[in-house]
Amino acid sequence: MNKVYKTIIEPGNGEYVEKKSRFIGYVRHVESEEEAEAFITEIKKKHYDARHNCSAYSVGEESVIQRFSDDGEPSGTAGKPILEVITGNELNNVCIVVTRYFGGTLLGTGGLVRSYTEAAKECIADTEVVTKKCVIPLKLTTNYNDLGKIQYILGNEGINIRESNYGENVDVIADVFVDDIERIEKKLTEATAARVVLTRGDIEFVLC
Repeated sequence: MNKVYKTIIEPGNGEYVEKKSRFIGYVRHVESEEEAEAFITEIKKKHYDARHNCSAYSVGEESVIQRFSDDGEPSGTAGKPILEVITGNELNNVCIVVTRYFGGTLLGTGGLVRSYTEAAKECIADTEVVTKKCVIPLKLTTNYNDLGKIQYILGNEGINIRESNYGENVDVIADVFVDDIERIEKKLTEATAARVVLTRGDIEFVLC
């Protein structure tokens, strides 16, 4: 499982021109192969008159799936370079499609690789790269006397508190990095003499 990875949230696009051939890049956040393929189909419909719509994507958090397509370009000159831009930026759950409008001059293998690479870079540069990490939402039920100790530990560990509810007791939900969960639970238990009640939620990926 990828416990920390980079991705994008907002779509981006960019363009690179080589000897009058236009390479238009589009990048979008996707959560599955189905979403990636749907995005590729969407761009192909948008640019139905283009000679090529080449693509690559990397999806999945537990088991990463990577695919690419040259869409009629010489093997290894389009889809693979696009995928290498994705992996080179350590991105996951993203799909890039680069549309090519032929400019009348053959670019050769090197020219194609460079052009598809640059178009992919341009569309990534048009959006914001963010980092997500794997966390376990930990619900802490505590009395008011122990609340200060708990807040100190969470703050000192840099753990995000996503929610706090105040009633007869206090319920706090904190995002604990999956690798730290047992250590943090032990620390909280010891600090409160086991008075705090800890309840784990389901694993999630959240923005760092």
